[in-house]
Amino acid sequence: MSNTENLILGFIITFLATVLFTYFVRKILLDANITDSPIVTEHKHKTGTPTMGGLAILLGAALAASIYCNQKNLLLTVLIMLSSGVVGLLDDLLGLKIKEVQKVACNISSEPILIGRLTLKPGEEARVATEKAKKDFPNLLENGKVEITGETPIKSEVKERDKIIAQIVLGIFLVATASVSTSVLGFEAGIFIIPIIIFGVIGSINSVNLIDGMDGLAAGILTIASASCAIFSIINGNYNVALPFTILTAVALGFLVFNRYPASIIMGDTGAFALGAGYITAGFLGDLIYFAVIALAIPIISVVISLMHRAHIIKLPVEPLHHTLHYKGLSEKKIVAIYWSTTLLICFLAILIYQFMF
Repeated sequence: MSNTENLILGFIITFLATVLFTYFVRKILLDANITDSPIVTEHKHKTGTPTMGGLAILLGAALAASIYCNQKNLLLTVLIMLSSGVVGLLDDLLGLKIKEVQKVACNISSEPILIGRLTLKPGEEARVATEKAKKDFPNLLENGKVEITGETPIKSEVKERDKIIAQIVLGIFLVATASVSTSVLGFEAGIFIIPIIIFGVIGSINSVNLIDGMDGLAAGILTIASASCAIFSIINGNYNVALPFTILTAVALGFLVFNRYPASIIMGDTGAFALGAGYITAGFLGDLIYFAVIALAIPIISVVISLMHRAHIIKLPVEPLHHTLHYKGLSEKKIVAIYWSTTLLICFLAILIYQFMF
């Protein structure tokens, strides 16, 4: 069997297996009533959709690793995925506990009002979420400028500090394999490859996790980015590098069958952590990190914009960016289509430029 045929067979088996795993995981989660409670007002219709669907992604990747047990890069990629998935699973389990219930306020006045960092136009609604918004709310309510139109349960979650610590540990796992080249873009990094790996793992996990806020958004982008990395590797004759990305493409696309709009299952942190860590691991092990980062440009840009918002450099009405676009009137389907097509265009141009320039 040729290398290309082997990749195609691996893709088909993993894709079909992930579709089946997702179907059964979804059924089990529904039976156990492990479902989502969206905090974004516009997503209230998704309440009751099973979450932690990333378990199916982990099962699909584990099956592929079992079939290709002699492929070191794939085994290490799946091992990091499983480790990261467990960390994400713990966060998802904690999220089943309600921390607080936030009020939803509607502007019933005839002029825009300021509540927290948001400016609500007449008739617009928003959660009373930040400390400033909670201080502003009583006066606005007393003056008859807002009314309570609902309540939103806020899930408990792992503290950001603890998440970063866990992600650092995951990065150390990858460092401990001693399988990552110390050369980056032709430069010898030496011992400095350690912080580069750790920063890469943290960045990739958070990029995918942040972008996982609309039906099929994260799974679709990871499908396109992973497939592009696989194609790039095949063009350059690196079939061993292409295999992990082929498997990542298969599990992301297999999950997307049920996660596309309107989603009947959500990957949760279980899936986002696994895909983010697995993607960057495949990039590091295949010495393809430069192209992998370019292919993941849209999630990375989203993280940068969110960090600028939190640092008060820019102001978003809602965070992250895709929720701001929704808030401004774009439909979820249009936003996902824009993100997918932009990722596809970036990947296509990156491959094209590389072929002509190098």
